Amino acid sequence: MMRIRMATDIGGTFTDLVALDEESGKITLAKAASTPPEFHRGIADTIRKSGLDPRAVAFFVHGTTVVINALTERKGAQTALVTTRGFRDVLEITRANRPDMYNLRFQKQAAFVPRHLRFEVDERVGYKGDVIKAIDESSVRAVADEIKSLGVSAVAVCFLHSYANPSNEARCAEMLEELLPGVLVTPSHAITQEWREYERTSSAVLNSYVRPVASSYLDSLFQDLRKLEMLGSLNVMKSNGGMA
Repeated sequence: MMRIRMATDIGGTFTDLVALDEESGKITLAKAASTPPEFHRGIADTIRKSGLDPRAVAFFVHGTTVVINALTERKGAQTALVTTRGFRDVLEITRANRPDMYNLRFQKQAAFVPRHLRFEVDERVGYKGDVIKAIDESSVRAVADEIKSLGVSAVAVCFLHSYANPSNEARCAEMLEELLPGVLVTPSHAITQEWREYERTSSAVLNSYVRPVASSYLDSLFQDLRKLEMLGSLNVMKSNGGMA
């Protein structure tokens, strides 16, 4: 009978586990050494060390800093950005403000997508959602050919006013997924429908930048848990305190 609720958390040195047996009320704690860069192995080690039967786990939740580490250490995937023609530099211009305006030595951090990996296609949607210009599919194919030659792992797509009407953006993402098998494509409207272009572009880019890292890590983790015959609900903590 599945009766255990289990949570694990990875640190740079140790991986911790706490579990609650809902029948007896017993709480189990366990700790094992973390196993960078294959952190998922440390979780399996901690579960074994706890002495609990993985088959009795009804609910499992995992907390990890793998995603935030990829961002802060800039160790995410090589990412490309596809935008409406004329808007590929939005990511670098940002909000055009300076956090330290009187610092003459201030240097803006480099964008997560360098300029040679930012591409433009012909299309335009108005701020009310009206399609001013349908997407030029030949320009999407040309961009896909360039991206394919650059060894990119992920692509973010952010078109002007796609929060009001994502049809052009969705079609571009669909084409890129077909033309670039194995490359993870993130359309901005699927992440946030923010009306400011920089915020939406940045969100889509960051998702693309960490997505291959997170996908690889979670796939390996869940495979390890299934090998342990853990068949309960598998969940991951989100940065807002929720779960997915």
